[in-house]
Amino acid sequence: MKKVYAREDVCIGCRLCEIACIVEHSISKDIIRAFKQEAKRPARNVVEECGPVSFSVHCRHCDEPPCVQVCISGAIVKDPATEIVKHIPEKCVGCWSCVMACPYGIIKRDTDRGKVIKCDLCPDRDLPACVSACPNEALLYEEK
Repeated sequence: MKKVYAREDVCIGCRLCEIACIVEHSISKDIIRAFKQEAKRPARNVVEECGPVSFSVHCRHCDEPPCVQVCISGAIVKDPATEIVKHIPEKCVGCWSCVMACPYGIIKRDTDRGKVIKCDLCPDRDLPACVSACPNEALLYEEK
C-alpha cells in the first residue's frame, strides 16, 4: 500500500502541506474561501518542529491500527482491499477514543462538528494534496 513518508532532511517547515490539506478538505477547495469564509477545520497532517529539524506527521495507516480497535461505533475501519484506515463521519459519536489510542497523535478533534478527522490520502486525487504542495519533495507517496 502506498503511504505518505516524510523526509526531514529536506523539510523546511513551511507548512504548505497543512494548508493544502485544509484547502483540499474544504467545501470550496479555494484557499481564500477555505481560510476566510468557511468554518475552520484542523489539518489532517501536522508539521512538527524541533530546532532545525522539521517534518510532517501523517496517519501511518497502521497494519493493526489501535484507533480501529478502540472505536466504539465502527466509525474507523481498515479497508481490507486498500488497507487505508478510513473514518466514516456519519458513524462517529465523538468519544475521542481513537484520539487517545493513536500512538502518533495524528487523529484530530473537530470540535465544531463533534467528530474526529484523520488523513484519508485524498481519495479523489492521484497524489495526496500535501505531497503535491510540498516544494522540496519532503513528502513522498510510495510503497515501502
